[in-house]
Amino acid sequence: MTRIEITTAIAAPVQRVFEVSLEVEIHTASMARSGEQAIGGVTSGRMKLGDTVTWQARHFGLRWRMTSLISACDPPGYFVDEQVTGPFKRWHHAHHFGPDGKGGTVMRDVIDFAAPLGPLGTVAELAVLNRYLPRLIRIRNDHVKAAAEAHPGPAS
Repeated sequence: MTRIEITTAIAAPVQRVFEVSLEVEIHTASMARSGEQAIGGVTSGRMKLGDTVTWQARHFGLRWRMTSLISACDPPGYFVDEQVTGPFKRWHHAHHFGPDGKGGTVMRDVIDFAAPLGPLGTVAELAVLNRYLPRLIRIRNDHVKAAAEAHPGPAS
């Protein structure tokens, strides 16, 4: 299993960043290059505890589907999305939000994942996924940052 941790500074209040991070449309817009769409469960609006969403996207020339569950949520401090079905043996993504002391937010992503297929999956993690996934999360975070900073008031 691999762990990725990424920290992003955002010049918007914690509540705003938390809310933007749960918006389906923000996520799909951030993943436009892979054609990611929400095709099942919650397909628009803001997700909440207990919601599932099925994402479909193209990565490495292949179409993938993953259903994730918002398995924990304590606004505006954190939420967790976990794979219910999909390409990973394990996918657990904790999103943490805290004040930066200057009116902005420190957003921290902690992702624990494991590829399927035993030793072959381990090779895929080392050779490809350990570089590819952090890049995807940074792209997503740049989009969340831009959306939250564009209108720093409450998203509601």
